[in-house]
Amino acid sequence: MNEIDPPPPHRPLRWILPLAVVAVVVGGAGWGWTKWQAQQARAAQREADANVLVQGLAGSVEALRRDQRSTSQRVQDAAATNRVLRDEMLGLSQRNALLEENLARLADSTRHNAQALQLEEAELLLSQAGQRLAFADDVDGARRLYALAAAALEELPGGEYLNLRQALMQERNAVDALGPGPRAETQQRLARFAGALGALPEQIVPAAGSAAPPWWQQLLAPFVTITPTAAQGPLTAAERSAAWDALQLELTLARAAVERGNQSEFEQSLDRVALWMPRLWPDSPGLRERRAELQQLRARVLRPPLPELGSTLQQLRAMRDGS
Repeated sequence: MNEIDPPPPHRPLRWILPLAVVAVVVGGAGWGWTKWQAQQARAAQREADANVLVQGLAGSVEALRRDQRSTSQRVQDAAATNRVLRDEMLGLSQRNALLEENLARLADSTRHNAQALQLEEAELLLSQAGQRLAFADDVDGARRLYALAAAALEELPGGEYLNLRQALMQERNAVDALGPGPRAETQQRLARFAGALGALPEQIVPAAGSAAPPWWQQLLAPFVTITPTAAQGPLTAAERSAAWDALQLELTLARAAVERGNQSEFEQSLDRVALWMPRLWPDSPGLRERRAELQQLRARVLRPPLPELGSTLQQLRAMRDGS
């Protein structure tokens, strides 16, 4: 019988160890590959993230640069605008200075015009006051005009008009001293004199206890009336009426002369009145009193000299011509 060879002995450990080593190597290589791939993937991801971040930063930087350029442009525009505004402000300041200068000149011109107008007003008032006194003897009207002129001069500023105000004050005092006016007072006295003439007796009645007339006058008294022909002739009723009318006419002419301020005609009219008086009335104390009053009326001055009258107007015109 064939002998059966015994099976060769199994050597499992001989192959397991290399296989294990191979498996470990392969596993290690796979793990390492996996790790390397993971690292590569992470590195790629990080690189991609870095690229994205770099791109984002680059975009931000570019945006910042654009903003910087825009800001710089705006700053330049603002600087240019500021220069323009500064130039405009300088121009406005110059125009304001010119306007202020023009306004100052206008105000000065207006003030001078106002002063000139007030001086013209004062000159007109003073001229009218002098005419009222010279031609109409209207003292009250002249006083009112002088008061208006004084008010106009009081509004003028400055001390150069002090002498003018003082001259006006002296002139007003001289006018106030006239009272109602020489012609108005003369008219009143002339009216009283004319009224007193009508009260004079036409015939003289002998007073009780006086000396008796001579016998020849008593003898001729029933037939004739003896009158001194040197002073008063015998007047009929018609002649007396005519003489009275002539006397009244002379008094009217005297009043008209007073109104005009004609001194010579006034005196001539009163002289003719004095001639008519002894023909109308016999000599008596009343007649002598009227004749004395008539002489006082004749001595009155219708236009009394006033050195102060017109002095303010002359000084005002001299100041205006000198300016």
